[in-house]
Amino acid sequence: MSKAQILYLTRNGLLEPLGQSQILPYLESLATIASITIISYEKPADWADRQLRCNAQRRCQQLGIRWFQLCFRAKPRPCAPALAIPQLALVALWQWRRRRQPVLVHARSYIPAAIALLLHRLTGVPFIFDMRALWLEELITAGHLRRGSFLHRILLGLERRCLHEASGVVSLTHSAVGYLQATYPRELAHQRVEVIPTCADLQRFLPAALTVADDSLVIGCIGTVLSGWFLIDWLQAFFDAVARIEPTARFELISRDDHNATLKALNPSLAWRDRLTIRAAKPEEMPAIVQRHTASVMFFTEGLSKLGSSPTRMAEVLGCGRPVVSNPGVGDVEQVINDHRVGVLARGSSRIDMDSCVAQLLALLQDPQLAYRCRCTAEELFSLEAGSAAYRRLYADILS
Repeated sequence: MSKAQILYLTRNGLLEPLGQSQILPYLESLATIASITIISYEKPADWADRQLRCNAQRRCQQLGIRWFQLCFRAKPRPCAPALAIPQLALVALWQWRRRRQPVLVHARSYIPAAIALLLHRLTGVPFIFDMRALWLEELITAGHLRRGSFLHRILLGLERRCLHEASGVVSLTHSAVGYLQATYPRELAHQRVEVIPTCADLQRFLPAALTVADDSLVIGCIGTVLSGWFLIDWLQAFFDAVARIEPTARFELISRDDHNATLKALNPSLAWRDRLTIRAAKPEEMPAIVQRHTASVMFFTEGLSKLGSSPTRMAEVLGCGRPVVSNPGVGDVEQVINDHRVGVLARGSSRIDMDSCVAQLLALLQDPQLAYRCRCTAEELFSLEAGSAAYRRLYADILS
């Protein structure tokens, strides 16, 4: 029996860390039940890495995945995403004509969903609106889109139509689903909505093997901090508080952000500047890096923009048996931390709030069951196997 033909559209690249951790692993699972053609946008810097490119191409060939690449352009803002629509539409239609026609389009985020909606209206092919997050609110929070502007109204209309006409909607968080159902009650009245959070490959992100005890405190932070929706001033305040309470603590920021720009934005105090490391790392290095951190910090802007966020870094950190430090208002993070006792929450960025947060973290670290609890939470909520199974069920239900 031949496999179903699936067209997968994403504006993220397979070569970027997110593509390596959140797209390829899912495709590897879905390729067992479907014949997949993927069209992605690759950043020039990633494409220039010949070894990375060849490894991804070889992996796709082994899985039977046809991969077509477009060049990602971030500028001019805020028009770049809109300008990507005609390019992606032309390539998708070209693939449609020259290959076996797909029976399902999987659209990862809003711009691909616009193309999927077009294909649906032209041909009737069903599509999945894999929202990932509340993208429009994230653009507004980051200052890339003005609420009420002409472009904002166009994108709101796109969101409404995609939610209504998709054969299935995927959200990263339960918090976002509640907001969407209140905002679009008619469009979502009979819609199938699945919550599939960002997952981690828990075969890679494992607790560290038992070694000689090391009591040094290493506070980590992984991922971008210059996105416009990361609270780097909170990160600075937290590091200040740790340095006050634990003068020997070390700090490690792992990010692909520009080193000098990150250092300038973080503005470390002399009390801990010489104990701070800022560097980039390859995806294969990340499990070992997270394992040597005592805890990992992630502070994001609150409000509508983050209701739909499910930080990948949280799944990876918990998978390594490490607790997280976050703030309320970020997707389902607060509920996960409170329900499973796998981290602490900073209620504000003042000295009092941060000193209290650090004290809570140090107390939590004394719990001998903490690492076990973190790992169990990751397996229950954020395993790649669970996420892949949810996608396979969604595919099967739509195609049947």
